[in-house]
Amino acid sequence: MNLKINSRHVEVTPAMRSHLEAGLAKIRKHFDHVIDASAFLIVDKAKEKDLRQSAEITIHLKGKDLFAEAHNADLYHAMDAVVDKLERQVVKHKEKIQDHHHEKHFE
Repeated sequence: MNLKINSRHVEVTPAMRSHLEAGLAKIRKHFDHVIDASAFLIVDKAKEKDLRQSAEITIHLKGKDLFAEAHNADLYHAMDAVVDKLERQVVKHKEKIQDHHHEKHFE
């Protein structure tokens, strides 16, 4: 999986990159058909301190794109929150594409 990281008003450190890669590895455990991912890390001068740091991730799957964003006072917490949101979306998508409508025959 290719991971592309863009940023605004923050320099992406190797620690940030490895933190995102570890989070996306959790998503790949659930669903390994992830083609690539794009992350966007932002530090703004918002009036509310809790919303200053935000992370957005778009995951490209075969036939579908999943997007999530999260805001927090700490960028690492924002990255964790966005990975958790995407993990829930991937699990839901995986359940939708699997065939759960097997007919059960009881005798």
